[in-house]
Amino acid sequence: QTAKQVVLQRLREAEREQVFGQYASLEGEIITGTVSRVEPRAIILDVGREPNRVDAILATTEQSAMEHYRIGQHVKAYVLEVRRTTKGPQILVSRTHKGFLRRLFELEVPERHAGTVEIRAIAREAGSRSKVAVASRQEGLDPVGATVGQRGGRVQAVVAELGGEKIDVIPWADDPAQLVANALSPAQVVGVRIDEEARIANVTVPERMLSLAIGREGQNARLAAKMTGWRIDIRSDQAP
Repeated sequence: QTAKQVVLQRLREAEREQVFGQYASLEGEIITGTVSRVEPRAIILDVGREPNRVDAILATTEQSAMEHYRIGQHVKAYVLEVRRTTKGPQILVSRTHKGFLRRLFELEVPERHAGTVEIRAIAREAGSRSKVAVASRQEGLDPVGATVGQRGGRVQAVVAELGGEKIDVIPWADDPAQLVANALSPAQVVGVRIDEEARIANVTVPERMLSLAIGREGQNARLAAKMTGWRIDIRSDQAP
């Protein structure tokens, strides 16, 4: 190698390192890219501007089954990881991660940004349905109302970004029985008996609410269990 080649190589390495540093801090954030290629196992997004443009890889496993992409489309995604490669930084992104949903709410809900409303738990089945439990750090502030927004405007903006994914916003409760009851929303609950040892919440609901509490293919109960950390056993108040 000539001295000139060595200098050029070092310059390129320094440039790559600088670009890597630029993007490494974005882990856990939302970025917007433009679809440049649609491959069998991933969508490739162009991120950044020339000369520091880099590829973001949205693997099919990180895409919602409801979504379809086309070349030139602008896509928001959540940064999972930034890797060093010989060609420069490579960004791995997701639209199914629950962190994506959390960040979208932070963009829409100023109270979340100000710290007066916090998201305490999220359970998500991307493209289908999610449950988000919120709490207030300010006396008199309704965390569900603030998150949903006037006439549902804030939550609808997030639903639109996620291609129509249904979102239940529920109030967080430190009491496990109350939290389980809240998590089974929109179903009404008659009572919850907590079995600490077995980590089971035995829930009683009105007979007419049984199918709503369980949800289609068990989804409502499954998401409630995922969010609360309790196994949930649901029975009708008419059961013998």
